[in-house]
Amino acid sequence: MSTPQFAVSAAALAVFQAFAMPATAAEQAMTEVIVSGSRIASAHASVAGFGDAPLLQTPASVSVLSSQQMYDRDIRSTTDAARYDASISDAYNAVGYAEQFSIRGFKLDNASSYRKDGLAIPGDTQIPLENKERIEVLKGLGGLQAGLAAPGGIVNYATKRPTTGALRSVLLEVRERGTVYGAVDLGGRFEDSRFGYRVNAAAERLRSYIKGADGNRKFVSAAVDWQISPQALLQIDADYQTKSQVSAPGFQLIGGTDLPRVAADTMLNNQPWSKPVETTSSNLGVRFEYRFSPEWKATFSANQHHFKRDDYTAFPYGCSAQNLFPGFCSNGDYDVYDYVSLGEKKSPLAAQAMLQGRFATGALRHEFTGGASFYKNSEKWGDDVYEYIEQPSNIYHPVAVQPSGLSSGPVTERRSDNERALFAQDIVGLSETLKLHAGVRYAQVKRDEFVRAGFANAKIDSGFWLPNVALVYSPQDKLALYGSYAQGLEHGGIAPKKTSNQNRALDPSKSKQLEVGVKSELTPDLSVSAALFQIRKGLEYTDDTSNTFVRNGVEQHRGLELAINGKLSRALAVGASAAALNTQQSGTGRAELDGKRVTNVAAFKSTVYADYAVPQLAGLKLNANWQYSGKKAFDKENTLMVPAYHVVNLGAAYATRIAGTATTLRAHVDNAFDKFYWRDVTPDLGGYLFPGAKRTFRVSAQFDL
Repeated sequence: MSTPQFAVSAAALAVFQAFAMPATAAEQAMTEVIVSGSRIASAHASVAGFGDAPLLQTPASVSVLSSQQMYDRDIRSTTDAARYDASISDAYNAVGYAEQFSIRGFKLDNASSYRKDGLAIPGDTQIPLENKERIEVLKGLGGLQAGLAAPGGIVNYATKRPTTGALRSVLLEVRERGTVYGAVDLGGRFEDSRFGYRVNAAAERLRSYIKGADGNRKFVSAAVDWQISPQALLQIDADYQTKSQVSAPGFQLIGGTDLPRVAADTMLNNQPWSKPVETTSSNLGVRFEYRFSPEWKATFSANQHHFKRDDYTAFPYGCSAQNLFPGFCSNGDYDVYDYVSLGEKKSPLAAQAMLQGRFATGALRHEFTGGASFYKNSEKWGDDVYEYIEQPSNIYHPVAVQPSGLSSGPVTERRSDNERALFAQDIVGLSETLKLHAGVRYAQVKRDEFVRAGFANAKIDSGFWLPNVALVYSPQDKLALYGSYAQGLEHGGIAPKKTSNQNRALDPSKSKQLEVGVKSELTPDLSVSAALFQIRKGLEYTDDTSNTFVRNGVEQHRGLELAINGKLSRALAVGASAAALNTQQSGTGRAELDGKRVTNVAAFKSTVYADYAVPQLAGLKLNANWQYSGKKAFDKENTLMVPAYHVVNLGAAYATRIAGTATTLRAHVDNAFDKFYWRDVTPDLGGYLFPGAKRTFRVSAQFDL
């Protein structure tokens, strides 16, 4: 069955099921589903602690995007969501490959920085949002909460759970270049109300703004709850996704010095033998909660993830004619490599057990959390093909070249990780206005890594203490000021291709963070926040002299984040964030590096979103989003700065009834003024540039049955 047929069939099934219910069920209070409430943004998140904590009292910078906001803004991927937070940027986010991001200027770790319900999952393919209730972003170190994670922060995806009342929702969308999307969301309780269910399904025919980067995606998930007793709750969820899409490589500098002048839809992976990148991913999650009393509870959660990828790419790199590596030739020629890596697999298993409670010791009030976590992962792949093709192609005049005809080698385990940790945190109420957050995690990290034939395997077995301490001062109920100190831990970066130690991971390293911030709820519907921070970690780069990937010197990021979210009036809702970053490399002993800016990090970014309910026509809303990014350094020596850019997105939504069914019609135009810009300036693989999407129109219809 083709993807469009799958989407339409899934939608039809949802409609049929909704209307084919017994009359007794239809007579219940479920004639329509209305999303209401004064808040347009979540006031709670779990990503910055060990529970669903109020954001106002959380001593960290956190942003939350709810499922309703994702509907209103037509968000289909994390890439779409990232445009609403100035602290998040693309980091080798190639169309058709894996969505990859940075937070506060630090690239996230695909193995540990992405979380599903607090447990690590790999970010090696598009993480589906159809079964996600919200996206939570912790900006800054998450050593206490997560153990291993990049210092920039953590992205946590909270899974949708069964609804109390019946939910039947269908969503259909079409984009101008032929992308067709369909999704269904079903939820409710069984006849025995102790049991609840949530089912999500989606299918998508992908037609990218880049010519030829086409494909398809299919997704299905289910979640069930069982209220075993008033004290005991069991939750189980599972999902499965397949995605097939031709990937779009980035561009290198012309002559090794100048930015290319190309159309945003130019495709370099356009050989007759180019094939889609094929990925499958799945999750099986379980969570059990038992309440001993109103003050004490225990929880256990686990998630098993499976990931498989077949990667085919006609990959552009360098110019042999001018001995440029990296860099394209002055006339636009570039070398073509036949890249094939089949059967790549990852199978991470994560689990966590916690005991949480409240108690008092004299005048001091305590909120205690203690627990243990476990993580293991096996990575398997074969020796890939990265074969140089004698004939070059050209970015302006593509040339068909012959493939190598080779295939990657047998798949074996190449890397295994094991992390065991104990953690504890106590939030002590020192007075009515002052709280002390004190916590520590001890992480035992093991890694076995196959280097290459003839060499001994690399082994790591080390323990790390990760302290975290913060003070929160609340002089008023709706105002909080905080200061914090934290240490984080991350696996070392993996040496890229063409280096002397390629595919070898560096040892784990620690990072340190100082942060002060203020948060306020100006009204029940409007919140503001500001955070000032400094993060320091070891600098990792490819040493040009030895052609070796090394950790040497210090990478320091100092920044200021500002955010406002909520309603300015009954008709006008806003969301705005800004991030100013000063990044600096130091301590390398190399004049061409020390004192220079970190690559692919803008000194200033901002994003503003506004949604206006037109009073003259009930149900009509107009919205707009304006993004700005300052210039970025292309290389670690800062010899080239990539220009700043502005992007404007416009939209409208109209809520009405069609044949008695609650219906929301939406229309959006992304990059409304069709501006060309370089959205991603990654240093990976010698340095690549990725253009932003051209102007794109899309329309959708949501039916709540």
